[in-house]
Amino acid sequence: MNVQIDQQYLVDTLVDLVRINSVNPELVSGAPGEAEIAAYLAARLQALNVPTKTTEIVPGRVNVVGTLQGAGGGRSLLLNAHTDTVGVDGMAEPFGGEIRDGRVYGRGSQDMKGSIAAIVAAVRALVEKGVRLKGDLVLAFVADEEYGSIGTEHLVGQVKADAAIVAEPTDLDICLAHKGFWVFEFETKGRPAHGARHQDGIDANMHMGWVMAELHRLAQQLASGPAHPLLGRPSVHVPLIAGGTELFVYAGECRMRVERRTLPGETSDGIRLEMEEIIAKLGQVDPTFQGAVRPVLGREPFEVSASAEIVTVLGQAAAGVLGKRPGFIGHDWWEDSALIAAHGTETVIMGPRGAGIHSTEEWVDIQSVIELAEVLAQTAICYCGEADGGLPDR
Repeated sequence: MNVQIDQQYLVDTLVDLVRINSVNPELVSGAPGEAEIAAYLAARLQALNVPTKTTEIVPGRVNVVGTLQGAGGGRSLLLNAHTDTVGVDGMAEPFGGEIRDGRVYGRGSQDMKGSIAAIVAAVRALVEKGVRLKGDLVLAFVADEEYGSIGTEHLVGQVKADAAIVAEPTDLDICLAHKGFWVFEFETKGRPAHGARHQDGIDANMHMGWVMAELHRLAQQLASGPAHPLLGRPSVHVPLIAGGTELFVYAGECRMRVERRTLPGETSDGIRLEMEEIIAKLGQVDPTFQGAVRPVLGREPFEVSASAEIVTVLGQAAAGVLGKRPGFIGHDWWEDSALIAAHGTETVIMGPRGAGIHSTEEWVDIQSVIELAEVLAQTAICYCGEADGGLPDR
């Protein structure tokens, strides 16, 4: 069955969404979070007679979940998108929602309010056409993906589906994998002393340099090791370091944050051991070395088979809409898809074209959002199944 996307409705929804400030307050102090955009989306779904639940996970951080209830006997499908954005420093008109040359500009336009508009427009098309699915179609607009993912962590404890599409931007290709990450904090201890009294002082900063040398060796090993066909190689780097108190004094303490990007197949235990071995090695080399390492934050990588049922159905639907089969890609960054897949839901990623994610000029291509809406509607029909009779067109 072909469904017709109301293009003006989609564009109006997209512009409205971009004009709502939903910057994540964990990233920018005092930012509003998702309460306003959640209220807007709840009203949009309720206007379509879609049963909707709004959940305030913590004050100001809100999930909206709508369920287009199936007639029974079909598979359930979850469409997931996050409503928060990163900050807007350096942007001329972050919440303008301006339309130029077939694009909508503004913070979150591609990441990922274009996808949200596509999901809402896809559901509207199904409702207006009177399509009755066999399985449930669950729409989840979640908080906090840009920081701690409290939205999707809450969601997976409340909602179970047979398959999920996370509508992160992919330029209308199909993303089958993304990297994970671990952040570790290294600490070295020294002995403060006057800078002229080398016999008394132990330099924590110098000892952290030894740690960095080991990390540099690890980075070289990773860069020359096996590569994932979609993701390339894992990596490690040092984004933050601080040590010492003043000039002419041996540093008594140094702290450093290390980011390790991981591939499918790498385990959290293995990555942690990799870091702990650096400390153990340096302790054996020099008895004055005092160091420790602890994990701060970690997220697992994600991968789904190209032959998975949801991948096959999504690919067929996309080929029908786009006139060609989309390519398979991977993402270097982490996304909520890993959390959903970890709870046993077959998960894949697809979203619109655009540019400028997390930059000072962000935009999304309107035609690709329209095409995404049609792909999602067709995928829902094929995956969930269409019940006999359906509903009368509205």
